[in-house]
Amino acid sequence: METVRILGIPGSIRKNSYNKMLLRAASSLLPYGATLEIYENLHLIPPFNQDEENNPPEPVRELKRKIKEADAILFATPEYNYSVPGVLKNAIDWASRPYGDNSFDGKPAAVMSASIGMLGGSRAQYHLRQMFVFLNIYPVNLPEVFVTFASQKFDSQGNLIDQDAKKFISQLLVNLVDWARFLKQKKVAKLTSSLP
Repeated sequence: METVRILGIPGSIRKNSYNKMLLRAASSLLPYGATLEIYENLHLIPPFNQDEENNPPEPVRELKRKIKEADAILFATPEYNYSVPGVLKNAIDWASRPYGDNSFDGKPAAVMSASIGMLGGSRAQYHLRQMFVFLNIYPVNLPEVFVTFASQKFDSQGNLIDQDAKKFISQLLVNLVDWARFLKQKKVAKLTSSLP
């Protein structure tokens, strides 16, 4: 069975981000035959400048390369002002440009979020899913993973201690891996059928 390589992209650059902790928790809940690399350089991505999109700086080239090499994407984002944080939107803008070189094109992806409030980042997730339409990302729809009151769900070492959250993340990862394999098989079948 071929390994499914997942790239985890956090929506925060905060050192003790709950969403980075969510990605670390996900790395210990992976199904057999999957790996997760957490993207750690979001803080190096400069503000998007369309004048530079055809010759992006090295951190952007690295991000685009990692996205293209991944079989699937796992976003974990907080919610700022009813939407995704600016640093995440900025990285997505860079990675999807210039027109015709969208690194996310055709990628399967899943989303989870953690928030100190009672909605768990739900509005950020829905805005991110709106972006998926233009990016041509194929999302996993269920389960929706919202970690509410996040300060109570992690211990002092940053480990996820909420069993319900672990259960939902585990199922999300299984669904993402299955979805990635399905889409890959479909792509291979389409290419094979087009051969003379």
